[in-house]
Amino acid sequence: MEHDMMQQPATSSYSELYSAYAAGQLDPAFALLLETQSMLRRDVRGALAASEAVSGFMLETAEPVQMSAGAGARALELIDALESGDSVTATDFTGDAELACLPMPLRDKALEAFDAAGWQANAPGIRRMKLDVGSDLEIELYRIQSNAKVPRHSHGGTEFTLVVAGGFSDETGSYGPGDLAVKGPDDTHQPVGDPGEVCFALAVRDAGLQFTGIMGVIQRVLGR
Repeated sequence: MEHDMMQQPATSSYSELYSAYAAGQLDPAFALLLETQSMLRRDVRGALAASEAVSGFMLETAEPVQMSAGAGARALELIDALESGDSVTATDFTGDAELACLPMPLRDKALEAFDAAGWQANAPGIRRMKLDVGSDLEIELYRIQSNAKVPRHSHGGTEFTLVVAGGFSDETGSYGPGDLAVKGPDDTHQPVGDPGEVCFALAVRDAGLQFTGIMGVIQRVLGR
C-alpha cells in the first residue's frame, strides 16, 4: 500500500535531535525511537552518521563533558546492528517470534519487556507493552492487527509514533515503516491497522492518552 509523506517535526527540530543524540544527551526514549527509525530509513541513518562525525570533530577541540547514562553502550549497539546488516538468525528467537523480527535495538528492549510482563490487551485486536529504557517519558510498543481500531483518543501532551512494521491509517493519512506521526493536545484520532498485515508501532509521549466515548467514561471512573 502507498503511504503518504510522514508527519514529523520541523527540520530544525530534527537537527537538534540528531545533535543531542550524537552528543549522548538525548533522552533514552527518543534515542531508542531515533535509532530504530535509522534502521528503517537510509536518510535518517545518514543524518545520524553526519551528526556523529561533526560531534566527533568538536570533541577533539572542546572541553570534556559528561555523557548521559548508557550513551556509549547505545552507540555501540547501533554500530553493531549497522555492521551486521540487522540480520536475524535462529538463535535470535528467544522470545516472541514476531518481536524477534523487529530491528535492533528495539528488538532487545521488546524481548526484555515480553519476558518481564508480556503484552496487555488494549482493545479487540490491539495489544501494547511498556518498555523500560530508563526514561521518565512513556514509551510503549503497540501491536495492531489488520483492520483493528485503536480507541479514539486525544493527547495530554505530545506523542511521537514510529511505524516499525506494517502500517496504520487515521484521519490525517497513512503511515508505513519508518514513518513518524506526531500528535499534540489538539489532535483527536483513531488509528486503524492496514489490511493484510500486523502493524507494530513504537510510541513515545510526555503525557497520557485521553480516550473519548465509552473508553473515556471508563478511564475517568478508574481515575487514569
